[in-house]
Amino acid sequence: MKKTVLAFGLISGAISAAMMLVAIPFVDKVGWEKGEILGYTTIVLSALMVFFGVRSYRENVGGGRLTFGRGFAVGILITLISSACYVGTSEIVYYKFMPGFAEKYAAHMVEASGASQQKLDETRAVQADVRQSSGQCGPDVFPIGLAFTLLSAGILRKQAGQMSS
Repeated sequence: MKKTVLAFGLISGAISAAMMLVAIPFVDKVGWEKGEILGYTTIVLSALMVFFGVRSYRENVGGGRLTFGRGFAVGILITLISSACYVGTSEIVYYKFMPGFAEKYAAHMVEASGASQQKLDETRAVQADVRQSSGQCGPDVFPIGLAFTLLSAGILRKQAGQMSS
């Protein structure tokens, strides 16, 4: 299980990390909305590795059989590795290469919502607190990976007596 989880987790993490490294420097040129769409699309694409990892485990390690529990375990471990890669990359990018990105994004979100200057100041204060904590991007990635884990474990489960589809 370890080999499958590591391989697919690192591939998934590399996909999301690579796209972040490529896209974030150009967010001013493509716009915030398109950048956000690109970001979430990439997260979904990287989460597809959960499905492929669970399927690979079923076929190569499980001998064609997979329980929901084992499929969930494989999928959630892939998701955790992928999330760690994504969060680690975001920490490096935001703090080393684009230190003002969080403030720009918060200002954009407040301005796009038509909020007051007071709300903008409050959001900047919250962002300052968020920057102090690690893992601020985990909530973006993990729920999508969890959804793919649940779907993959449910779709790919196969007991010994079941016919292959």
